[in-house]
Amino acid sequence: MIGCCYGFARFAYGLFTPVLTTEFGLTSTTVGGIAAGSYVGYCAAIIVGAIVTSRIGPRSVAIGAGTIATLGMTLVALAPSAWVLALGVLIAGTSTGIASPPLAAAVSQRIPGAAGDRAQTIVNAGTGIGVLVSGPIAFALFDHWRVAWGVYAVLAAATTVWVASSVNGTPDPTNHRAPTRRWRDGSAGLVAASLLTGVGSIAVWSFGRDLISTAGSASVAVASIAWTVLGAAGIAGALGGDLMQRIGTRRAWMITTVAMSAATAVLALAPWSLVAIMLAVSVFGAAYIGLTGLLLVWSTRVYPDKPSLGVGLSFFMVAFGQALGAPTAGVLIDARGATTTFILFAMVGVTAAAVRPAAARVHSIDGQR
Repeated sequence: MIGCCYGFARFAYGLFTPVLTTEFGLTSTTVGGIAAGSYVGYCAAIIVGAIVTSRIGPRSVAIGAGTIATLGMTLVALAPSAWVLALGVLIAGTSTGIASPPLAAAVSQRIPGAAGDRAQTIVNAGTGIGVLVSGPIAFALFDHWRVAWGVYAVLAAATTVWVASSVNGTPDPTNHRAPTRRWRDGSAGLVAASLLTGVGSIAVWSFGRDLISTAGSASVAVASIAWTVLGAAGIAGALGGDLMQRIGTRRAWMITTVAMSAATAVLALAPWSLVAIMLAVSVFGAAYIGLTGLLLVWSTRVYPDKPSLGVGLSFFMVAFGQALGAPTAGVLIDARGATTTFILFAMVGVTAAAVRPAAARVHSIDGQR
């Protein structure tokens, strides 16, 4: 489900920006605006997803996420105009916000302790699997992009049926008790780190494929392979939980933050070099999925009694940063060029390394230490 919602419904848009630009006569500013719509939808949806998961449990919410992803991608496939395209991207993007809280809650309820941290990062790495699968489909059907999005929608529909029979869980145990504190020790750091991660990652997600194809003059094959490599490397982000346990959360966070920003800068400086492209997308894919996995674990540590709330807060801020960053990047690319824009966003992203992650802690049921 994470692969379908993130890899297809949210991030495949960036994979098709060159052909969509030609089809609908889009500028970089418009491309960024449409991408921002997806993230705005995500921001609204993750609040709803967190609240509803807390009240009714994970299963129904996860099914809703798959249904919305299928609907949004179907609309993209049938879009007769840029406005309908934007609406489809927005609806598809909301699915990611709805998917994360119920799946995180289901894992948290079924797998406790260190094994639960590892499981959370493995599920989160589904994004990499989705991106990995989306690349070959895009390569084979790039000139027939509507068919490609139809394939994505069918895969999402099938996965939704699978989720309906596999995901279970109960409402949060404190749901019917006194309200818990929404702002905890560690919330400020979680919010800051999530926001900076969102801003720092958006240049590659929304404009990376276009940069490789235009500034780098890469063929459709090279650009599609690069996207596939990015997804494959993202699967390595599943090791984020193990890395955190081996070297500590703080070091793992710093290494992955610096790695993602360095990859963004390398892609900006050498989009014409095949070696640089493949190195950059590999590091970016692994680092981004690793970072979001660490944020997921971080959020469950700050909110151990309300995992859906913690994940909702963190991933809301990631998407909010991406929603702010996407149109800004589009405007800057039109005004200053892609290289300068990518470097600026890499500089913003690396500042997240200064934020100290929350350590494992014990809370009572009302959220107090």
